[in-house]
Amino acid sequence: MSDSKSANSETSDSPRENPSESSLEDDKLVKKAIGGNEGAYKRLVDKYERALFFHILKMVKDREQVEDLVQETFVKAFDNLNTYNTNYAFSTWLYRIATNHTIDYLRKKKLKTLSIDDPVKTKDGDMEMQLPDESAGTDRDIIRKQRQKIVQQAIKDLPEKYRKVIELRHMEEKSYQEISDVLDKPLGTVKAHIFRARELLYKELKDKKGRF
Repeated sequence: MSDSKSANSETSDSPRENPSESSLEDDKLVKKAIGGNEGAYKRLVDKYERALFFHILKMVKDREQVEDLVQETFVKAFDNLNTYNTNYAFSTWLYRIATNHTIDYLRKKKLKTLSIDDPVKTKDGDMEMQLPDESAGTDRDIIRKQRQKIVQQAIKDLPEKYRKVIELRHMEEKSYQEISDVLDKPLGTVKAHIFRARELLYKELKDKKGRF
């Protein structure tokens, strides 16, 4: 893996005028990856994984959650490689995906913490309950339940070795090390299986996004 400094050397949003050797190498790897070359995917992950980890760690302090966000960033990036504009550095594009994905995660996490069971202190010192707009909430509840069914079915349809790691990670909320212990598999294998499972799920759910 390269260090964060070298991987982040071309993350400005301005078009490239004199691309570096590293950036030109990225373009070649992206072209190979679009063609289905697994080795090219791996080299891009190896090059930027550590740098993205520390980039996201500035926004999210849970290191294991950061690992998840890094994996999800690569899944999104690899599934949308055909939209990458070579007028810009690949690192610029990748970091933007990572930043936007992390912001989405933080926004959703904040919404989840706003429970109607939590009292709110007003300026008068009184404690009030946050109550949702029930008319607006009805449609959201229906959509949320439909989304959950689609996600659950997509997980069930995964090959067993991928389904198991996803269930342990996201349903039982086990750490990577705990999953490794439960399945008696090397930590690296667990992470690789989770990465592949997310990739398969993302593609499946993307195909069904019109139903969300």
